Amino acid sequence: MTDYLAPEEPVDGDATFRNFQRHNAARAAEHFAVTVTGPPVFGWRLRSVGVPVCGDRGECWLRVVSEEPPWAQGYAWTGNRDANAITTITKPRVLDVVEWSEHGWRDQRAELMTRLLGEPCSPSDVLCTTVNVSNEWWSTLQQSLDLLAVTPTERVHADRARVDDRIRGRFGDNVDTTVARWATAHGDLHWSNLMRPRFGALDWELWGTAPAGTDVATLLCYSLLVPDIAARIRDQFASVLDSPSGQVAQLYVAARLLRRIDGGDYLDLAEPLTHHAHALLAS
Repeated sequence: MTDYLAPEEPVDGDATFRNFQRHNAARAAEHFAVTVTGPPVFGWRLRSVGVPVCGDRGECWLRVVSEEPPWAQGYAWTGNRDANAITTITKPRVLDVVEWSEHGWRDQRAELMTRLLGEPCSPSDVLCTTVNVSNEWWSTLQQSLDLLAVTPTERVHADRARVDDRIRGRFGDNVDTTVARWATAHGDLHWSNLMRPRFGALDWELWGTAPAGTDVATLLCYSLLVPDIAARIRDQFASVLDSPSGQVAQLYVAARLLRRIDGGDYLDLAEPLTHHAHALLAS
């Protein structure tokens, strides 16, 4: 296979990088002896590419993440495979992994994993229209988060220093950031990482300990454009969201997403998320 060389002056950087990621997916498929059976799905800022594949192990999902070498390490780099230790939640299981470098420019990690049935609840992280899921789905979500919260791990999603930095850096030094309870969290629980009609959770790169309620707070913040879903989350998870740790978790998530908005992501969330944060600070 011909190695991909990064052009010095690409005419269209995004198009060039998409082609690079398609090349990565094809190279990984060849390594794992699987056949790509559908179009690629690109992740945030093209950092990852995923494709459905089929081979001796049946229908699977192949995901390749590409990073600059200094970032190709640590908990996020191995999160999906580390999550094989979680067996109480419907989620993909990593079957095999291969890594390689492209001339010291980018490091790639390809993961062949089991494929969940169904479809993502939303094509985007932010929910823009109401989502049709059953009461059983909601119940399974709650049970799954309860089980995840008590899962032992040495992985850390957000420690005290990170929580303090994000909240006080956004909302001021006078905000109480005391975390009374810590729990294991998925860390990126938005709507394109949740499956339907049967509940399942994708993308476990960032899981680890965080303020209790971080996952519910994340899902709520990504739902603010759809009032009926936001109300459902507030009602079903009131005991979590209204707890002292849940309040801190919401401020942490709001600060993190507002930081993303500053960088050009999720612009439609800016106003409702700001209002949500101010309401928390005033309570």
